[in-house]
Amino acid sequence: MSQHLMNTYARQPVTFVKGEGAWLWDAQGNKYLDGLAGVAVNGLGHAHPKLVKAISEQAARLIHVSNLYEIAEQSALADKLCAIAGMDRVFFSNSGCEANEAAIKLARLYGHQKGIENPEIIVMDKAFHGRTLATLSATGNRKTQAGFEPLVSGFVRVPFDDLQAVKQVAAHNPNVVAILVEPIQGEGGVNIPQDVKAYLEGLRDICNEKGWLLMLDEVQSGIGRTGEWFAFQHTSITPDVMTLAKGLGSGVPIGACVALGAAADVFTYGKHGSTFGGNPLATAAGLATLNIIEEEGLRAHADQLGAWINHALSGQLADVNGVVKIRNAGLMVGIELDRPCAELVKQALEAKLLINVTADKVVRLLPPLVLTQDDAKHLVDTLVGLIKKFLSQ
Repeated sequence: MSQHLMNTYARQPVTFVKGEGAWLWDAQGNKYLDGLAGVAVNGLGHAHPKLVKAISEQAARLIHVSNLYEIAEQSALADKLCAIAGMDRVFFSNSGCEANEAAIKLARLYGHQKGIENPEIIVMDKAFHGRTLATLSATGNRKTQAGFEPLVSGFVRVPFDDLQAVKQVAAHNPNVVAILVEPIQGEGGVNIPQDVKAYLEGLRDICNEKGWLLMLDEVQSGIGRTGEWFAFQHTSITPDVMTLAKGLGSGVPIGACVALGAAADVFTYGKHGSTFGGNPLATAAGLATLNIIEEEGLRAHADQLGAWINHALSGQLADVNGVVKIRNAGLMVGIELDRPCAELVKQALEAKLLINVTADKVVRLLPPLVLTQDDAKHLVDTLVGLIKKFLSQ
């Protein structure tokens, strides 16, 4: 590894040189099952032929111009996203934190347009919205925030999955203009509301009553990962604002802030922008990704295979002391243990399996949506053996 890279990652001692489907090969020719998909990015796995073709053809035509001009690929992706989300307009960025920055700016501008001098946004404990100063401030993790003070003000924090706490803020804080929440907390430990439908519909009701914007961070849960295009589609609600990234470009950097109704008209010329956001290459990758997920039935596949993985893990780990809970929403899977387990990442790597540990005690799986049944069985069998050995020490 180069000595000229900043020390922002504790990188694992492996270099991958090629991939196919849910598998990767390192520089020595060893084969690994990818149970992480670049942290929910490579939903189509690696080297999907239809995606490679779309990116290659677009790169040969046009990679970048500028948002000073109309971009046909950007318009096509915006149309597709709004059609599948039931929303109105999109701003394209390069990442999830940029999409969330756009949402935060949109909410503040919305508040100022309503005459609120110091608009505030309700955010959740254990949330993760990014590493820019504003998204870091919205994030509910002191370890991530430490050393970057002073943080950005204007956020009111409440416990996740607690409608009563939100109602208490609503009763006493006239400056709130929006709620920013992950339908399923990814970095926080694959935390799923006890009743997703009741929670999101309850938040929607509060926002309707107070005139607030309901803003859903679907950076990790979106683009088919939970078995629907977006996690909110497991309910009857539609958000005012939704942020996307990760799986949207299948590895090509792209983010999106999608808006509905009044929220879609908040930004006007000059209020926000991005040099690279929505360029032809990124939006061609995004459009190809959505089309492939649709053509190959990958949403239903994620739902069914995620349920199978949960059932298989639950069955094989049922009587193992130290396993607290196994939870999933499609192919967003968390295995919570009763102790810190970061060392499992290295042990899994040695067993040629890529996993992640988040929130200190949660083994997180975010495999590609193209994971096969045989791949899933290999993943479960390998991981169960590693967890049993780890907990017996």
